[in-house]
Amino acid sequence: MSDTTRGRNLFHAKVKSVLSGDTLVLASLESGQERLFSLAFVSAPRLQRDREEPFAFQSRDFLRRATVGKVIQFVVHYTIPTGVKREYGTVTLQSGEELPEACVAEGWVRLREESRRKDMTETSENLLSDLERLQAKAKADGKGVWATQGGIIENTYELQDPKAFAQKFNGKDLDAIVERVLTGDRMILRLLVSPSKHVQTIVTVAGIRAPKRANTAEGREQPAEPFANESHQFVETRLLQRSVKANVLGLTPQNQLICIVKHPNGSIADFLLGEGLAQCTDFHSTLLGSEMKTLRQAEKHAKDGQIGLFKDHVESKASRAGDVDATISRIVRADTISIRTKSDGEKTVQLSSIRGPKPKDDKQGPHEQDAKEFLRKKLIGKHVRVSTDGIKPPSEGFPEREVATIHVGNNNVALMLVEAGYASVVRHRKDDTDRSPYYDDLIAAEEIAQTEQKGMWSSKAPAAKTYQDYSESLQKAKIQSSVLQRQKRVPAVVDYVKSGSRFTVLIPRENAKLTFVLSCIRAPRSARNPNEKAEPFGQEAHDFANRRCLQRDVEIDVEGTDKQGGFIGTLYINRDNFAKLLLEEGYATVHAYSAEQSSHATELFAAEQKAKDARKGVWQDYDPAAEEADGEAVSDPSLPTTNGTTNGTSSTTDTTTPPKPDYRDIIISHIDPTTCALKLQHISPTASHALSNLMSAFRTFHLSPSSSSTSTAPKTGEILAAKFSEDGEWYRARIRRNDRDAKTSEVLFIDYGNSESVPWKNIRPLGPAEKFGTNKLKPQAVDAQLSFCQFPTGNKEYMEDAASFLRENVEGKQVVGSVDFVEKDGALLWVTVFDPNGRGKGEEVNVNEEVVGEGLAMVPRKLKGWEVGKGDVVKRFKEREEEAKLARRGMWEYGDLTED
Repeated sequence: MSDTTRGRNLFHAKVKSVLSGDTLVLASLESGQERLFSLAFVSAPRLQRDREEPFAFQSRDFLRRATVGKVIQFVVHYTIPTGVKREYGTVTLQSGEELPEACVAEGWVRLREESRRKDMTETSENLLSDLERLQAKAKADGKGVWATQGGIIENTYELQDPKAFAQKFNGKDLDAIVERVLTGDRMILRLLVSPSKHVQTIVTVAGIRAPKRANTAEGREQPAEPFANESHQFVETRLLQRSVKANVLGLTPQNQLICIVKHPNGSIADFLLGEGLAQCTDFHSTLLGSEMKTLRQAEKHAKDGQIGLFKDHVESKASRAGDVDATISRIVRADTISIRTKSDGEKTVQLSSIRGPKPKDDKQGPHEQDAKEFLRKKLIGKHVRVSTDGIKPPSEGFPEREVATIHVGNNNVALMLVEAGYASVVRHRKDDTDRSPYYDDLIAAEEIAQTEQKGMWSSKAPAAKTYQDYSESLQKAKIQSSVLQRQKRVPAVVDYVKSGSRFTVLIPRENAKLTFVLSCIRAPRSARNPNEKAEPFGQEAHDFANRRCLQRDVEIDVEGTDKQGGFIGTLYINRDNFAKLLLEEGYATVHAYSAEQSSHATELFAAEQKAKDARKGVWQDYDPAAEEADGEAVSDPSLPTTNGTTNGTSSTTDTTTPPKPDYRDIIISHIDPTTCALKLQHISPTASHALSNLMSAFRTFHLSPSSSSTSTAPKTGEILAAKFSEDGEWYRARIRRNDRDAKTSEVLFIDYGNSESVPWKNIRPLGPAEKFGTNKLKPQAVDAQLSFCQFPTGNKEYMEDAASFLRENVEGKQVVGSVDFVEKDGALLWVTVFDPNGRGKGEEVNVNEEVVGEGLAMVPRKLKGWEVGKGDVVKRFKEREEEAKLARRGMWEYGDLTED
């Protein structure tokens, strides 16, 4: 209350609302107490629920726009003591405009009949006279209620078809007036659908949930939730009877409209959340789309500032941890992943806010493997960015676990899963803060996936994928092995790692599951259960194989099977031979005999030597000097033996009677450039004549056009006819392996021992077996190795020198071979080669000694059993080796490499 004007008290108040064109609800500036105040001497058309009087809305709207939310000055002229004490007077706006004068001038109110009273003051008399003059002018001009037509607005208080209304106005901004605020998130809006049609209905503010106010339900009073009154007051003081924009999004389950309510200053939901007077609700996420992110940010602001509802909010330590770089090591389930970090090692995390297909759900369960495979292809072995969102306590048999958001590149993994229809979104409790920061995107993606019937939302069940286990029996393994040996680098997936060198692999295109064992190496055994003790570095080898191979795409070459049904061969990971990787880390040793028969011998021996030099793994205590000493102790003929044998084993052979030399005339038909292994032919009148006759008939047969070439991959191990590239002639050949992409086969010419890659068009059936088969004439090329010679297989340059020396001196020549030992039922000969016309002077030369003397090979550090008994020969070879060392020949050019 302030000064006196016109002889009366002048008051100040704030206009809370306008009931009609002549009545205001005022709120005290000090206490907030409300009072009803009507404009003196005038009456406005009435806003009635059943039917509004013409121009009632326009009359009220004029007064509403001029006064609501503003501080005014008012003077009480008189009161009428009816049921509710009502005061009548005049209002002065901040602009200086006077009411009711302005309302009368615009024609929005009429003067009351019998306005003049006997007890009127002079001031009231003058005011009434002015109003009569203003009304006469408005009436003459046809303003407001004095207009001859219009002014009727159809106002309904109930939506007859809410669904149709929401669909019609979906996404559109409607002009509206807030008639009443029920709670912070619910209000009654007057929607101005058209100039002549309005709809008055309850609206829910999109994206938020405000605390409930006190109410009475079923005869019991429900207390208000914390901050309910503050939330209600916040909205009411800012929006009540204000003009707003209502963007219709959808309907609640109770068929109430869900709208974004926008004041000229912005969305009321943003302001409520920012003040901590409401919380985000997930149910409207799909309706809001990207707008939901703005609301989440406003809520986060309140949480960070511990405002309102969030005054006790404490951010979890996990959510403050920040991003961590990691590598995906294993896909446990469609929503659970094992990651490996530098600081924490390996751990399992669950993707935030999603759940993979439920195994026990008849509709979702069949998609579980597809979902897991989807993740495996996208993630396994990839570098990712992990953001921890919270910690889930133990539940449903699961231990405590981290929930996290994982990005591979710029892609959110959880979002990728949901978009593909391989995961559903968890509906969190309102107090559950351990959720994905991209929760709204997940909700939207799930809705799209369901609409498009992707993945587990499809009405069709996926094709069942079953794998046949070919390692469960030796018979099945042999059958499948014969199929796989014909193929080269077969694509596969490592499903399980049993040890450092033993795996379970899946071959999708064959629907095959098999146990796969690495050839040419031996890895130490890991413990299979807590009560079993692992061999040294067995667990390290197992862990290394897990890190590098588990669930990875690999390629395999199958070479054969073992007695348990395991498939033996080479496994390639990222094009690297995994056996080589194991050897380089010192987690395996080379099986010398197997390796020497393999095309990978050079790289395997080199990898093992690399680990030895670095003292890695099983070689951590490696001592070259001690190893050499051990070798000398066995090979030195001056050391005593037990009955002429080693390791204390008895023998019935009389060591005092040397065996009779086995000399044979031979031709060295082929020298392997990587190992210096030999292929030789025995020379005898009978054998030479038989081979000559067979080859003559063979060539004649294959000159005939009727002998057609093959167009498909031949079977591995099959003996066919192949054309040699250098002379264009046809020879008997065994198929070693196939390259289906290049349509070529690696073949071994069985009568000469050399091999090459031959196009399928140059491969034919052998011909009549009775004329050209191996029963008619067995393969003439025999495998052989030079006795007392150990070649430097780990050094490509020295191996090339050794192979070149042998090619120059003995390849293709008729020489004499002394067979020192026969292995593998006659399939491998250890020979000493003598060239009767060596050095071109008719002198007989021991080629094996010459190889050692030229520094192209050394005497084996560990002698074989049959070599130990030849002490004089070994001594002579060692003398030649010493000569080569002193002269710095071949491998000794930089000194004695065995001393390192």
